[in-house]
Amino acid sequence: MTTRRTPGNLLTLAEVLDELRVPRSTFFRWKATGRAPRTIKYPNGSLYVRRRDLDNWLNDHEVAA
Repeated sequence: MTTRRTPGNLLTLAEVLDELRVPRSTFFRWKATGRAPRTIKYPNGSLYVRRRDLDNWLNDHEVAA
């Protein structure tokens, strides 16, 4: 899958889904229940996630062995 790189440290929704290995439906279910990483919504409706927000979200969901 080819994704377009956004400027700075913003990830497209497609990049986030690819990294998390989840379908859109799962991500939007998480978002609806307040369990997804923070998103930025552009006026055109596109969603982006800051790299640091995704990294922090992943760290918060890390399970100790």
